[in-house]
Amino acid sequence: MLSIWQQNCTIPPRRPLPGDVETEIAVIGAGLAGILIADALQRAGHRVLVLEADRIGSGQTGRTTAKITSQHGLIYGKLIRALGRERASQYARMNRQAVEEYAAVIRSRGIDCDFEVESNYVYGSDPVAVRAEAEAAASLGLPAAYTEDIPKPIPALAAVRFDGQAQFHPLKFLAAVAADLTVYEHTRVQAVDDRLLITDRGMVRAEKIVFACHFPIVNFPGLYFARMHQERSYVIALKNVKAPEGMWVSAEKGGYSFRTWGDTLLLGGGGHRTGQNKEGGRYDDLRQKAAAWFPGSREAAHWSAQDCMTPDGAPYIGVFSPNRPDWFVTTGFRKWGMTSSMVSALLLRDLMEGKPHPAAAAFDPGRFNVATVLGVAAETGHAAAGLGKSVFHIPFTAADSLGPGEAGMVRLDGRKAAVSRDGDGSFRAVSPRCPHLGCELTWNADEQTWDCPCHGSRFDPCGNLLNDPAQTPLKQVK
Repeated sequence: MLSIWQQNCTIPPRRPLPGDVETEIAVIGAGLAGILIADALQRAGHRVLVLEADRIGSGQTGRTTAKITSQHGLIYGKLIRALGRERASQYARMNRQAVEEYAAVIRSRGIDCDFEVESNYVYGSDPVAVRAEAEAAASLGLPAAYTEDIPKPIPALAAVRFDGQAQFHPLKFLAAVAADLTVYEHTRVQAVDDRLLITDRGMVRAEKIVFACHFPIVNFPGLYFARMHQERSYVIALKNVKAPEGMWVSAEKGGYSFRTWGDTLLLGGGGHRTGQNKEGGRYDDLRQKAAAWFPGSREAAHWSAQDCMTPDGAPYIGVFSPNRPDWFVTTGFRKWGMTSSMVSALLLRDLMEGKPHPAAAAFDPGRFNVATVLGVAAETGHAAAGLGKSVFHIPFTAADSLGPGEAGMVRLDGRKAAVSRDGDGSFRAVSPRCPHLGCELTWNADEQTWDCPCHGSRFDPCGNLLNDPAQTPLKQVK
């Protein structure tokens, strides 16, 4: 399932790592965050290389809806309460700067990436909550305004409007920025030992390392697996549509998002925690909404994306862990990877050069507040449930009862196996537990994948790895 970005933009391939090398800075991950960070550091005079397990932009960058906005849901009131007004102001200022930086980079380098200035709206059914958010955001210096002028078919009573935001084609932009960088594709980092990166193509020795691989692949130190979770969301691209102007996203769980690209409307929704889509129906729901809201529309593409969610709403950008001062990390973007990627480049460039940054505290991976404490407790409980299920709960399914596209846990020779049935009626059996930390996998009916409900790793029916933090495929079962 290719996104519309992937269907019409092919980034020239790069060779894999040719063997053991040394560099000043190694960046893990060639998505938008990794490429922007590497670009900022290289332009500052540093020797940088990027290691990518697949292709440049093959992860979430190629699956985003690509809204460049400092408006991240009804977040600013929450940030003021969770982080305090000063840090909330730092968060707002950095994201506002990120929007401006995109415009400046695209203009100065002459990048053709369908960049358009638009207003962004967060809409909801509770005018009181929406107005409170507008006031909180405006108090932090953001271009926020309350409005009840809602075009059809947006299902809302009120919205917060941010003027001067933008949208673009993410892969066209990424291809241009990556053009002058040293990127090794099809090179998976399997482990990191101090300043040594061990890959399937050779070893890289670096003075400093940046983890920009969506979800950190190292469990200790950092404990990022216990401090965030992953969520999936779904998009369909529609032709023959009279679309509402601007970019729209719901403030409420289960809501929808809208943005245009030329004559195409991107309709998104169906979000859920990774590992909680056994029954499927997410794309069907979007198609039903499209038929009701945009009669006569035609589906041109559909795809899904995955986001890392932090407890307090702010990403983790900074030093990986106090006892690893030469490691840096950027993760936990929630659904706002475009501005968070640019914030990462601006912030990490200074931190890696030893310069204090006035907004560092708002994104500090080691921050400690009530929301993070409660989040760690919730994630620990969720993981314990996933581990306990694999040990104590054995809901076996008879393989013959599975229809095409269905899956379940089956006893094979006295052992549990995750078994799926292909469209032609053949079976595929793999290990039922995630190799990351051992949680029992669940079937995603919409995408025909095995997903980890604990930390978000995903695998195809043959066991091939699709999403981190796992680093190895599932074992096949005969």
